[in-house]
Amino acid sequence: MPFLGQDWRSPGQSWVKTADGWKRFLDEKSGSFVSDLSSYCNKEVYNKENLFNSLNYDVAAKKRKKDMLNSKTKTQYFHQEKWIYVHKGSTKERHGYCTLGEAFNRLDFSTAILDSRRFNYVVRLLELIAKSQLTSLSGIAQKNFMNILEKVVLKVLEDQQNIRLIRELLQTLYTSLCTLVQRVGKSVLVGNINMWVYRMETILHWQQQLNSIQITRPAFKGLTLTDLPLCLQLNIMQRLSDGRDLVSLGQVAPDLHVLSEDRLLWKKLCQYHFSERQIRKRLILSDKGQLDWKKMYFKLVRCYPRKEQYGDTLQLCRHCHILSWKGTDHPCTANNPESCSVSLSPQDFINLFKF
Repeated sequence: MPFLGQDWRSPGQSWVKTADGWKRFLDEKSGSFVSDLSSYCNKEVYNKENLFNSLNYDVAAKKRKKDMLNSKTKTQYFHQEKWIYVHKGSTKERHGYCTLGEAFNRLDFSTAILDSRRFNYVVRLLELIAKSQLTSLSGIAQKNFMNILEKVVLKVLEDQQNIRLIRELLQTLYTSLCTLVQRVGKSVLVGNINMWVYRMETILHWQQQLNSIQITRPAFKGLTLTDLPLCLQLNIMQRLSDGRDLVSLGQVAPDLHVLSEDRLLWKKLCQYHFSERQIRKRLILSDKGQLDWKKMYFKLVRCYPRKEQYGDTLQLCRHCHILSWKGTDHPCTANNPESCSVSLSPQDFINLFKF
């Protein structure tokens, strides 16, 4: 039952505005301003009122300090365990369900971008989230998203690698934010609209930095790619999975340009990314009556998604439904945990949290 008793709090203080500023209310009997709260309440009530006010002031001060720290923080919210249990419904043991934002906070994406095997995977995941899943993230997850994106941009500016990949990511994110902030009519993102406008300005600043970056030539003197035999140069080109990289490599030197136009090279690239049925629907003949595999590749890219390949991916254990990076230990009760793990593409990761 609720406690019913006399309220020990005072009715509060009354203030009036004068020429010298605000003063406490005027006592009707004495005709002077009350300077002390104890003049119209007993000592016990006065002490309780001071205690109550001091507690409120302390709580408010701590809250302001916490809000200021959260608004200025640049670090990700870390968790001791680098795995997460994925559950989509309530059971006797667990209540609720796992969300995309919770998984994004728990999994160690901040460290994953430093690993070259996981970098492309994380960037592709950030791009998919920026396209359609940004509004499904919680406030903390959105903040972690921007913090991880900042670390990715700083890494690219320092290493001068994967520049085009990050340009596309920033352009996708900026387009999505413009749609959410302006065209929707009201912001559906967590936080103040001015904060997201500031983040959009930051994205534009990052784009300018990436556009003005200049690749520095290595200082060491030794064998270069053009010094290798032609068969080795062609073998190295066959390891590239993006046709735009082949075009860029062909612009470095005239000899490399000749190799980058090799028909067999573009044929293998088309057969790697697309099926025979897709290729037969987009046949293009050259002036000599032969198949133009280079033009076919760029036409196929516009019509069908390319095959994704990553050095390391997230894995889902089918036995215990735990999501983690490959090589991360998790409490699995299976006899052979490795046989129960399934690799997830970035799109599979997103689909895992669609209910």
